[in-house]
Amino acid sequence: MANERSVVLNAAVEGSVDEAILRRLVSHVGGGLGATYGKRGKQHLRVRLAGYNSAAEHAPWIALVDLDDDYDCAPPLRQEWLPNPARWMCFRVAVREVEAWLIADHEGIAKYLSLSRAIVPRTSEDLVDPKRTMVDLARRSRRRDIREGMVPSAGSGRGVGPTYSSSLIEFALEHWSPQRAQDRADSLRRCIERLGHLVEDVHAAWAHEL
Repeated sequence: MANERSVVLNAAVEGSVDEAILRRLVSHVGGGLGATYGKRGKQHLRVRLAGYNSAAEHAPWIALVDLDDDYDCAPPLRQEWLPNPARWMCFRVAVREVEAWLIADHEGIAKYLSLSRAIVPRTSEDLVDPKRTMVDLARRSRRRDIREGMVPSAGSGRGVGPTYSSSLIEFALEHWSPQRAQDRADSLRRCIERLGHLVEDVHAAWAHEL
């Protein structure tokens, strides 16, 4: 049956952590993640977004970018970057960075970082710099490997430690609960809803082709 086929989405992202988050989210709504493009930063994604959008006329796509401090909210970014999304393009913006979506699962991130849930911010989308907050949380971890891996060493001039990305990828794929996180991150909730609708739309199109 056509409606039993797995919907596979291509993706465009800023980096490897974003890819892991999308892999988890697409699985959460019953689809699968196929080829992932970008992974070379925000501007690299932006200049190629029109091409990805053209491809989304024929196959389902998800593109994810951070809001950062470029705009006050997500709609102006979406309007400027992609005013006319294609039929099967899901273009979403994380407020303000994807780390906010991970922190929003306060139970999961507290357990993974080995710290008290009381330390984890309850309103992660209000954070000015979620990445810095994630590093600060890791700095308070009871686990030495987390502190030494995710937190930059003094004088390194780096914003994150050497295992920061790999640790977040592990958390996103193996420990993160989008179901819990969406209750505390509205942009995540909207992303999950839109992804779910896209998967349903593709199934409906397949059924119509029979």
